[in-house]
Amino acid sequence: MEPILVGKATLSGFKARFDTTFVSFSRDTPTSPIFSTVRDNISGQTYTIKSKYLFGCDGARSQVIRQLQIPLIKKPGQGLAINCLVKADLSHLVEHRVGNLHWIMQPGQNFPAFGWTAIVRMVRPWNEWMFILFPAPGTGTEFVTTNEEYIKRIKELIGDESVAVELLDVSKWFINETVAEYYNDGNIFCLGDAVHRHPPFNGLGSNTCIQDAFNLAWKIAYVSKGLADPSILSTYSTERQPVGLGLVTRANQGLRDHGPVWQALGIMEPSVAASQLAIDELSLPTDAGRKRRALLKEGIEKTANEFHGLGVEMNQRYESSALYLADEGQRPPLPENPVQDHEITTYPGSRLPHAWLNTRLPGKKFSTIDLAGHGAFCLITGIGGEAWKSAAKKAQEVLGVEVRSYSIGWGQDAEDVYFDWARRREVEEDGCVLVRPDRFVCWRAKTIVDDAEDKLVAVLRSVLSL
Repeated sequence: MEPILVGKATLSGFKARFDTTFVSFSRDTPTSPIFSTVRDNISGQTYTIKSKYLFGCDGARSQVIRQLQIPLIKKPGQGLAINCLVKADLSHLVEHRVGNLHWIMQPGQNFPAFGWTAIVRMVRPWNEWMFILFPAPGTGTEFVTTNEEYIKRIKELIGDESVAVELLDVSKWFINETVAEYYNDGNIFCLGDAVHRHPPFNGLGSNTCIQDAFNLAWKIAYVSKGLADPSILSTYSTERQPVGLGLVTRANQGLRDHGPVWQALGIMEPSVAASQLAIDELSLPTDAGRKRRALLKEGIEKTANEFHGLGVEMNQRYESSALYLADEGQRPPLPENPVQDHEITTYPGSRLPHAWLNTRLPGKKFSTIDLAGHGAFCLITGIGGEAWKSAAKKAQEVLGVEVRSYSIGWGQDAEDVYFDWARRREVEEDGCVLVRPDRFVCWRAKTIVDDAEDKLVAVLRSVLSL
């Protein structure tokens, strides 16, 4: 992904500097110009960059966070993890059980303290893998391990001595449960791993970092163009910090959810003999065997929140002044299982629901998601909502803000061919849904109103803090 992002940034006029270390920053007030001291690691030269904003997306060891002294909400870590990137042809082992993520554990066997269990992640099918080794509980985090020892353990985990293993790289990291109390200080904004640190369970890492940037980028752009008041930038932390806190908690819970499985398989037993007894018990036609098999089944079922966690990815709710809630009642509660079940709603602060659309003369189908975004506000209405489209044009004239408008329905700009939008819009045909440039709904009108132009202008002024 990095080449894509760097290419886009470069073509947009930004300079990307590699082998450069951020040293520190200085500014007079929280809104003053920022002077960042950086060091070219090749020449050793230190120089200063002046900027209006500073974005601290400098990872889990963020120097920006440290200098700002933003408090971190920390819970006890869950230990060490050791990433071993290896080349090994495992195609014959996944031929009939294809998967790119595997848990490997060996109850009833001896194992080195640094390699108790492992998650094995496919990097390239099927000859490059990441073996993530977890040390045994209570064995600490200080291990001095040779490459030969890593290779030996990886071969044991593979279980086929004929497989050649080449160790490409080793890196260690700590399983954190950490989130910043707030994400910005004046004109300095922190995002990504700098503000939320967690294990990769539920796959909430890279996408959460990018969502931080997506939330902030359009607000920075609108302020820079004079289309929004600078006070809107405070909504970045207001909206994203609760999301970060929730995702950090869920990712760590995803790891904890595997505890019952480990217990049922016997790998938590204090001795090899006890562990072997537990694993043997799974095959026995006894009360103890039936109980252990039931515990294993129940334990695996409880990991569903990790492997079917659509809700935790999609149910992100924003609450801030960058939404217009004056026309809404109390927000409905989340689904009974908010981790797995996706709440599809147009309530302001929610993602714009996806619905497949097409044109009257059928072409390639497209989504409501495709209509929104692209740096502009999007207004979606239907039959009888022509006044909202006129209001969008008026808002552009008055505020200079681009508002793209579309009518969905029979004979309209887009056809609701599967009636998906009708089921999900939660407004009447002549109502409207207003979507921010980051594809989050910021306002909706259940039906047409007499003063549609004035209403839409007032809503946008409020959302943009004008």
